[in-house]
Amino acid sequence: MTKPSLPELLNAAVTAVGGTERPGQAAMATAVAEAVDDQSHLLVQAGTGTGKSLGYLVPALAHGERVVVATATLALQRQLVERDLPRTVDALHPLLRRRPQFAMLKGRSNYLCLHRLHEGVPQDEEEGLFDQFEAAAPSSKLGQDLLRMRDWADETETGDRDDLTPGVSDRAWAQISVSSRECLGASKCAYGAECFAEQARERAKLADVVVTNHALLAIDAIEGAPVLPQHEVLIVDEAHELVSRVTGVATGELTPGQVNRAVRRAAKLVNEKAADALQTASEGFERVMELALPGRLEEVPEDLGYALMALRDAARTVISAIGATRDKSVQDEDAVRKQALASVESVHAVAERITEGSEYDVVWYERHDRFGASVRVAPLSVSGLLREKLFAERSVVLTSATLKLGGDFNGVGASLGLAPEGTAGEDVPQWKGLDVGSPFDYPKQGILYVARHLATPGREGSRTDMLDELSELIEAAGGRTLGLFSSMRAAKAAAEELRERLDKPILLQGEETLGELIKNFAADPETCLFGTLSLWQGVDVPGASCQLVVMDRIPFPRPDDPLMSARQKAVEEAGGNGFMAVAATHAALLMAQGAGRLVRATGDKGVVAVLDPRLANARYGSYLRASLPDFWYTTDRNQARRSLAAIDAAAKADGR
Repeated sequence: MTKPSLPELLNAAVTAVGGTERPGQAAMATAVAEAVDDQSHLLVQAGTGTGKSLGYLVPALAHGERVVVATATLALQRQLVERDLPRTVDALHPLLRRRPQFAMLKGRSNYLCLHRLHEGVPQDEEEGLFDQFEAAAPSSKLGQDLLRMRDWADETETGDRDDLTPGVSDRAWAQISVSSRECLGASKCAYGAECFAEQARERAKLADVVVTNHALLAIDAIEGAPVLPQHEVLIVDEAHELVSRVTGVATGELTPGQVNRAVRRAAKLVNEKAADALQTASEGFERVMELALPGRLEEVPEDLGYALMALRDAARTVISAIGATRDKSVQDEDAVRKQALASVESVHAVAERITEGSEYDVVWYERHDRFGASVRVAPLSVSGLLREKLFAERSVVLTSATLKLGGDFNGVGASLGLAPEGTAGEDVPQWKGLDVGSPFDYPKQGILYVARHLATPGREGSRTDMLDELSELIEAAGGRTLGLFSSMRAAKAAAEELRERLDKPILLQGEETLGELIKNFAADPETCLFGTLSLWQGVDVPGASCQLVVMDRIPFPRPDDPLMSARQKAVEEAGGNGFMAVAATHAALLMAQGAGRLVRATGDKGVVAVLDPRLANARYGSYLRASLPDFWYTTDRNQARRSLAAIDAAAKADGR
């Protein structure tokens, strides 16, 4: 029997999910198949509605070697495992004459730990599983959640936190989960044979397709201890998120609370001298942090340097001494030791990293209203790490609706450690970029309106003219507005002001869970939803409820963002344009994501309004506009209002 062709396989899969085949999807599938066969790399931009999941799953399944798919969001992970993969596998089975297996794999702390559930959390003075009152009558929310999780533990087949509905707080989940550092290891654990995390790993080893997340991919790359099974092909979906997720995993943090916890956990397990030294170092660190002012530390101040060296040395002594002393009052000694070791090792690693002072790291103080001060350290760039760890021994496909900025893929490519497209060289990963377009007719479905007449937004201060403009646009649109703001303060100020001015419901991020807000926004066309970062990329509301997407200003990183400003400075010192490479690229990605909220289906119509005249007037404005969908462009405020009123009238006539 002849091998089925890629178009046949794609057609079968698309029919199975009840979709329609699109030229962009077919072009993507062909390009993915070629990259996999050549063992080369591909960056592919596939607009909303292309059906990109099938565009990469079908050629990956047809290839026959193991594939890892890494995605940024939980929603897409679930969609792949619960919807796209089962249907695709069923559809391809008769044609391929084999049934590819698939599995989901996450970090260990996402799975219920049976040892911790049955034996309890090793006791910290203030972190018991229940206090005595809760133990007698678990009436608190935490107590109720813990009892519910115990019942769930008897029913669940996966132990995966995301299968627990309704969900629980991080604090509750921490009582029944462990990090990889705290885990006893399957061979030493009484529950090793039934361990949910180990079972997930075993399933992944047998699967043809392993679905994971960017964070686990980053851990696999950075820590050197393989978490993911061997694979020939890596597909990174939502690839515009990858650099920030990898940076997050590679960022270390120290807080006085975290150090105190390590001191408490280690105290019973080491001799008095070692415990006292760590306690003294902890107190010294806490005194320094009381005076910490937020901002980048170009050089580590002397007092912080001494405090960190003392912490590093005391932590190293404790790590060596743990296990030499046995306290008869300690219950479940292995688990207590492992938890203490994890805490102290974490303190030691960050203290040592900052005191070593690599030129490739950025160090800064941060101050949080609730948690106080922290000192943080992050890599100046993750591009070298990604080039070395990601592209070396497999074919990599990176895909997203937004990878092409300012008209080409080189900006995103550079952030991933790739030389400009077409660069030849022995150690230079070969890649190509492909934009398969979108099934939507952007010039006919959407308008990009830039409010050129407004004052340029300053760093602080109220923007009365912007709020007047926003109010008029919402009135013209009849509600139906998603407001994307560059800061939470700006979103709150706009919500408070417009709730007084307008007779329209205005929802504000933070006043309810994100899922609930989006559901309520979608349900009522008159409702507006205002918020910040997660709304720029987390909202999928097709239809008449979202016909106006407003950005209050170009979302450049804050000038006092220590990591972004350090990256910008580094590019400038190397002779590049730091503003364009860092700030403008950051803004372009966010704006492309934000503008993508408007048109989610072929019947959608509306306006993206940017209330920042720099998009029309500044030299970099054309670069940012070239990164957005190809909407019809205007700076005429009357035209924008007339169009919104007409779209609103048409929706009402259709009863929407």
